[in-house]
Amino acid sequence: MDHPVVSSLLPVVLLILVGVVTGKLKLIRQEAVRDLSNLVFLVLTQALLFRTMSSVHVQDLDFAPVSLYFAVAASLFTVMLLLQGPSSRAAVIALSGTFSNTVMIGIPLVGLAYGKDALVLLFTLISLHALVLLTFATVVLELLSAREESAQHDGPARHPLKSVGLAVRNAVVHPVPMPIIAGLLYAQTGWGLPDVVDRPLQLLGNAFGPVALVLVGVTLSNAAIGRNLKGALAISAVKTLLHPALMALAGYLAGLRGMSLTVLVVAASLPIGANVFLFSQRYQKAEDLVTASVAVSTLVALVTVTLVMYLLPLWLG
Repeated sequence: MDHPVVSSLLPVVLLILVGVVTGKLKLIRQEAVRDLSNLVFLVLTQALLFRTMSSVHVQDLDFAPVSLYFAVAASLFTVMLLLQGPSSRAAVIALSGTFSNTVMIGIPLVGLAYGKDALVLLFTLISLHALVLLTFATVVLELLSAREESAQHDGPARHPLKSVGLAVRNAVVHPVPMPIIAGLLYAQTGWGLPDVVDRPLQLLGNAFGPVALVLVGVTLSNAAIGRNLKGALAISAVKTLLHPALMALAGYLAGLRGMSLTVLVVAASLPIGANVFLFSQRYQKAEDLVTASVAVSTLVALVTVTLVMYLLPLWLG
């Protein structure tokens, strides 16, 4: 129980299990899942993202290591998207293979295993994680959704530039980028958040992880896991094995060593973050598959993250 991987992942597994039991007992009906998803996505996520970004000072961030992390994630996302054939469903699945649970699992895991110095780099990554990956995924999803919607109508085809413009507008005026941009802009004023504002935002933000994971469990209680198990295992393998392997290779070739490379590889090895589940719910794409993948990747990570953490020191010497 004292192993950092077990200590970090077990609470996540238990929260999903609470959701499964709650769903099986019909304490939360399936009809309420969409409303709870909106609560998490449109309220709790907003508070978490704005508060996180409101204390980020761009001049203090070391962009070199984390920019490589995002380059690897974006490359893997693009390859997964192209292999499946560009579609909004494929974009959600590609996000599953690249978006890590860096907050609920990453912070306690890295803190317990590597100490305070390692957390500095992880916090830099976390401060940009949603901004870069979720905004990137949102733009892609909106572009693909616009193309699919246009193809379903028999009227004259919309001009490509107009489609791009509308997709970019929808991606910016969106529940994910807006609080990130607002928080980042506010941070540059140097004013800080008054306690009367900061405290409620903190409480709402802290509720995001537990409520989102319980919601995963509720959805899981009614999902066809058997039908999606093969796909969930494949996505979990990409997320917890291929993603960290690519990060390790790219980092090593770029000259990263020591704690910097270790933290980025461990971050890449983490299971799928709950934000991907919320994206699948919002766009109503691959919902059962993504729900199963979040749960399966969390269970698989008990083995794969331990393996990654064991092999890294041997490989780096």
